[in-house]
Amino acid sequence: MRISRRDFLIFGAVLLSACMYSQTPREPQPQTTVKVDNQAPMDMNIYVLRGGQRIRLGTAGGFRTTVLTIPSDLIFGATALRFLADPIGSSRMPVSDEITVSAGDQVTLLIPPQ
Repeated sequence: MRISRRDFLIFGAVLLSACMYSQTPREPQPQTTVKVDNQAPMDMNIYVLRGGQRIRLGTAGGFRTTVLTIPSDLIFGATALRFLADPIGSSRMPVSDEITVSAGDQVTLLIPPQ
């Protein structure tokens, strides 16, 4: 029995696609958040700092508590992060100490009143 090249290629494509679909899907990574307790009157742009990167997470309103999501591609196991609160309309920029964060954690960032 001879298998033609066309039949062989079709069989190979079917086998390859079957192998791709037989893999178990990865579980989604749990959401990692930062809870910003802004006790200052000014709204703050909140950034996460990792290495040389500065990624904006969102805005925390004055006298409010806001929960912002940390992008999952920044978390690899236990990851050291810093947070930067940039007051809108001011030149002051407080930076947090380095915090170790894992997937699914909720970090609390307290911004005291001025």
